Amino acid sequence: MLWLNLVTGWPAEARPPASSIIEMRLNQPQQLFNSLDPSPFHERDLDPDAEDYLVDSVDEFPLKTPLTLVIHIPADQIQPDAQGGLGQAIHNYFAYRRNETRRRLRFFFRDGRIALVVALAFLLVCIVLRQLALAFGQGLPSQIVDEGLYIVGWVAMWRPLEIFLYDWRPIWHRYRLFAKLAEIRIDVRTT
Repeated sequence: MLWLNLVTGWPAEARPPASSIIEMRLNQPQQLFNSLDPSPFHERDLDPDAEDYLVDSVDEFPLKTPLTLVIHIPADQIQPDAQGGLGQAIHNYFAYRRNETRRRLRFFFRDGRIALVVALAFLLVCIVLRQLALAFGQGLPSQIVDEGLYIVGWVAMWRPLEIFLYDWRPIWHRYRLFAKLAEIRIDVRTT
């Protein structure tokens, strides 16, 4: 069974300077990893619940706050080389997630640039058609076409503006969380 606990305190003699603590208690090291992943130990995916816990825990602290992950494992469940290997596996996993998120953000901005070009071209076409409607027509139908093209042209700009003003920020924040977890100090302790 996986028991997780977020702790912000540490005994004074063992506390790293100005560091906050995230603690996990495991019955065995394998609980931390996805049991369906056949990869070698250092390259395995984390269990989704463990990943969610770690990401949510790190998100509770300001990104500039130094953190330490303390993993408590029963002494009979840990091999002598497992302390470094467990930390390395966690770092490898979050480095992979960081790189994956950076790639996703790059593709997201590429899609935003494509959407912007398409929206600007569509807006230009709407403006030209609007000018033609005003030049060749008078009355209510001409005004309806004029206003309709004006509105539709600017509505086409919504998606690129949404991408470049708002949608990239959660992905960037997630990238920064994964980057922090890829370098978090890890202390494996026996219980």
